[in-house]
Amino acid sequence: MIAWGTPRARAVLATTILGSGMAMLDGTIVNVALPRIGAEFKASVTDLQWILNGYLLALASLILIAGSLGDRFGRRKVYVIGVVWFGVASLLCGAAWSVPVLVAARVLQGVGAALLTPGALAILQSSFNREDRSRAIGAWSGLSGVATAIGPLVGGLLVQAWSWRLAFLVNLPVAVLVVWLALRVVPESRDESAGHPNYLSALVGALGLALLTGGIVEQSYVVTILGVLAMVAFGVLQKRSADPLVPVELFNNRTFLLSNVLTFLVYAALGGVMVLLVMQLQISLGYSPTASGLASVPITIIMLLASSTSGKIAQRYGPRWQLVIGPIVIGLGMLLLRNAAPGANYVTGVLPGVIVFGLGLAAVVAPVTATVLASAPDHHAGVASGVNNAVARTGSLLAMAVLPAAVGLVGDDYTNPAVMTDGWQMALVLCAVAAIIGGVLAIGVDNEVLSTEHEQPDNPHPGDCLHCGVEGPPTHIRSGGEHARS
Repeated sequence: MIAWGTPRARAVLATTILGSGMAMLDGTIVNVALPRIGAEFKASVTDLQWILNGYLLALASLILIAGSLGDRFGRRKVYVIGVVWFGVASLLCGAAWSVPVLVAARVLQGVGAALLTPGALAILQSSFNREDRSRAIGAWSGLSGVATAIGPLVGGLLVQAWSWRLAFLVNLPVAVLVVWLALRVVPESRDESAGHPNYLSALVGALGLALLTGGIVEQSYVVTILGVLAMVAFGVLQKRSADPLVPVELFNNRTFLLSNVLTFLVYAALGGVMVLLVMQLQISLGYSPTASGLASVPITIIMLLASSTSGKIAQRYGPRWQLVIGPIVIGLGMLLLRNAAPGANYVTGVLPGVIVFGLGLAAVVAPVTATVLASAPDHHAGVASGVNNAVARTGSLLAMAVLPAAVGLVGDDYTNPAVMTDGWQMALVLCAVAAIIGGVLAIGVDNEVLSTEHEQPDNPHPGDCLHCGVEGPPTHIRSGGEHARS
């Protein structure tokens, strides 16, 4: 195990942050390039949705089996494969000559992101000493979250420097550096008891999510219903399988369940707002790509300064109230962003909402990630990380599939500033409500889950802990915090 503060700890942390940050960056860096892509290819709203959702769909669909692959075959190995795959797919995106080709390349890019994203967290969970994990995950969350936040800025600079294609090509040198670091400093780890990945479940789950998303984007009720049926079939397969892709017992833990519901709602709201913000600024307020990217820089600064501290506070006092207050603050920031309308200046129309939004995000991102992983047994680190990432990406995916049509942005309507503004303001209300609901649900989270004494058994026995729902003999919690027989 690696101790916090050592040179190797810093190297491992840098490797996971660079790799997952690259994938997160590409999840938002493209947003600011969408108007230019749309203009070059004469794309409709549906085309732009698929450029975003092709990536998210592959990521969300495959991230669960990717976590299982890491547990089974080696977390470092799968992580490195994912980084290489992502780099090659980024090259294809940068060379795309039409919308269909770009969407196909984005799907491939999502496959690479699915392989590397859960691996980053699983590497931290399996490599660091237990007492250092929350701090490591907090640092990873904050610095990786910065990659998400600076995406619009980097995208704007690259678009104006040459072309939207640079938003993809910039990944190539980063991928090379990550592979070099991973092979030098990251220890290999795996779950020796892991069975073979459940490929049938993965196929059914991916098909269901693809049909569901496609049906919503294309407004086809038949395809949407088929997607729902496939997702139900996926759930049945998980329940009946002797070696499920997602162990059902993970969801017996109330904290694991509620933290993932919170993740879904917050990331759905976040995904919708971050995509529409840069479009609203460019189309309705006349910002350049770089200026629209600069508008979100305060989020980057807040995440950079506050996320590590947020993780430490959650470790010391418990994560519950950060998970309650953070999403509510995010919702309030979204409502303030309704002032970002034609005629508004940046200081009064955009900045207040961005600052409040960033404070809420910094409060919740690190604690919710640490809470999900801490509420699962160590031998399910890859699966738990995969579940949480799949939930986050699915939230963003479905938000981007549903929001444009729900707020009246169809066809090329997004190019009309008045229509874009009306849709933007309505979307903010919907996203704010989703985030606030997530905060209210977090009241049920176990506030002791991050305690070093509140450990999950690696080899659980039948029965449930009455306090936190983890598998184990019927127990109560003594004053020292350990699980004990009743």
